[in-house]
Amino acid sequence: MSTCRRVFIAIAMCMVSIGSACAASIMPGSPLDDGHGSTIVFETVTPERVKDFVERTVDKKVSITGRLAFPEAMNSAVPAVVILHGSSGVNPGEMVWAQRLNSMGFASFVVDSFTGRGVTNTEADQTQLSMTAGVADAYFALRLLAADPRIDKRKIGVMGFSRGGIAALYSAQEPFRRALIEDDLHFAAHIAFYPGCGIHYTSAHLDGAPILMLLGGKDNYTPAAPCVTYANDLRKQGAQVTLKTYPDAYHGFDRPTRLHVVKSATSARECHGAYDLDTNKFTMRKDEKTLSGTEATAESKRCLSYGVVLGGDALGREQSPLDVGEFLKSVFDSGQ
Repeated sequence: MSTCRRVFIAIAMCMVSIGSACAASIMPGSPLDDGHGSTIVFETVTPERVKDFVERTVDKKVSITGRLAFPEAMNSAVPAVVILHGSSGVNPGEMVWAQRLNSMGFASFVVDSFTGRGVTNTEADQTQLSMTAGVADAYFALRLLAADPRIDKRKIGVMGFSRGGIAALYSAQEPFRRALIEDDLHFAAHIAFYPGCGIHYTSAHLDGAPILMLLGGKDNYTPAAPCVTYANDLRKQGAQVTLKTYPDAYHGFDRPTRLHVVKSATSARECHGAYDLDTNKFTMRKDEKTLSGTEATAESKRCLSYGVVLGGDALGREQSPLDVGEFLKSVFDSGQ
């Protein structure tokens, strides 16, 4: 039987079994290992409301997959990075980053948040899957990797792109961590590529891990300016935040794709609001007024716009791997 067929059968069998048992049975070295990495099925939850997530009342479980790969040479437990994809799902870009991380001496775990949930693309309709689902996936992945003896559980970072960047960034908020983690296990680093910061999550408590935000100066999908403001707010709380802005870059600047317009893509670039995780209060700003309740919900829908520019940027493609490598080396070498 071919490796591909064994992979397909193993995943199919696992998707109908109990998530925790499935994750335990499908580890690297099983038939799912094709020599370039291992596909692991693991259980997560799908929050529909932020309040339910932080109050631990979510019971809608689902099994999704992640692709785990290690550096070629390993003499001891290695650091690892969870990789979260954007609105188009896992594509070659995430795999390129996984290979880069492996070449740096780190394990990589590319999470597929869509397939197991029956989602293919959320560009035109982000309501298909809540943004907090990505945060949940990140923390379930952290728990999974921390149990692998080949991985140094003190040195597991999370990196995401666009929608995945939102999860990578806001998973630094302590209420999200406490929703799924009982002990002191936490991410060692958060790396967010072009995340959305117009409507952001806040809390008086952060997990204390360093944050790297990589932004496009011409991004009209998830503009840089709100992220700069959010970064400054985090710094006021004592967070260690590094900003890298590539001035002529659009959304997806790290990819080799040409610049192109996606007319159907939904953007929250005109939206301004916040969700306080400590009080479960959602507010939106409109015409210098602060809205809450049903008015805030209505404004969060009204402020959406359509049409974005996507594509690579020469400087962003060349510099971002260097910036990520320098950041991770600093974090992991310091033992944070």
